Amino acid sequence: MATKFPEPEDTDEYPPTLQNVVEQNSLKWIFVGGKGGVGKTTCSCSLALLLARVRPSVLLISTDPAHNISDAFDQKFTKYPTKVKGYDNLSAMEIDPELVDPDKIVNEDLDDSDSGIKGLAKEILEELAGSVPGIDEAKSFVEVISLVKEMDFSVVIFDTAPTGHTLRFLSMPNLFIKGMEKLKKVKGQFGSLFTQLLPMLGINSKEEGSSLMGQLQHSAPTVKQINDEFQDPDKTTFVCICIPEFLSLYETERLVQELAKLNIDVHNIVVNQLLRPEKNSEGTIKCTMCAARHKIQSKYLDQIYDLYDDFHIVECPLLQEEVRGVEKVKQFSQYLLGGSTN
Repeated sequence: MATKFPEPEDTDEYPPTLQNVVEQNSLKWIFVGGKGGVGKTTCSCSLALLLARVRPSVLLISTDPAHNISDAFDQKFTKYPTKVKGYDNLSAMEIDPELVDPDKIVNEDLDDSDSGIKGLAKEILEELAGSVPGIDEAKSFVEVISLVKEMDFSVVIFDTAPTGHTLRFLSMPNLFIKGMEKLKKVKGQFGSLFTQLLPMLGINSKEEGSSLMGQLQHSAPTVKQINDEFQDPDKTTFVCICIPEFLSLYETERLVQELAKLNIDVHNIVVNQLLRPEKNSEGTIKCTMCAARHKIQSKYLDQIYDLYDDFHIVECPLLQEEVRGVEKVKQFSQYLLGGSTN
């Protein structure tokens, strides 16, 4: 079982550990994300191993096109759940939710004129583009989430792509719901004209349009349920991973602010790749470059503590070797429980 940490006497203090995530049995969805190259995959795999100790079934999903969980566990994973070697209750999979830019549903060949049927069509399509996710994007999201829900794991961990892609994925339920409302409204207002506009949306026939609308409407209850669960702190949380550098700190603040707008819980930050240089008998750091890097990291680490004084902030060290293979990941996971970085 995972190490138990005592609750702090002062309720304003937040232990430097992800034990709060491991012990929150109500969590269904856990997202691990941040800027590229900060160690998201190592942390998500480590968290998956910790959860496998206390949950009956755990699924780790990579939604990053540059899949790395196969490298982390030194085991090949595909778009189908595969058990991690040595674990009966931990599976992993790699998927590519091909998210499409919603602006692409606007036909670029439309007449620039704002008069006549083409002008009206362009106006409607531009309005749709601002409020409706791409058709392929919506279908992809629904398929991914529906598949995961059908598999019925007790907790699902997402090893996410860099920030922009991840925020788009997390906003999909709300965009989907608003998009369906907009489509219904436009269809009701313009009737047969809407049918004529379908080819401009990439839909080749009335039958195909009716079929697609039926599929989307059928999926609407599932998407609404997911949207509610994503906004429920008892069901969903986001763990931010960063390193003590300016760009990473800037990206983390952007991520935290955007998650707040989406009403998604976030109260854990892992500060990874911290340098802990050796010191001589006089207490001076031996390596000049190490001393300089340590000074820079210390500055940004202080800023992280100032910005997120009501977060659990976990410090993880920069290691001399790669974290690859189950045993290495298992060793690294102890840092997420507050293991010493010294």
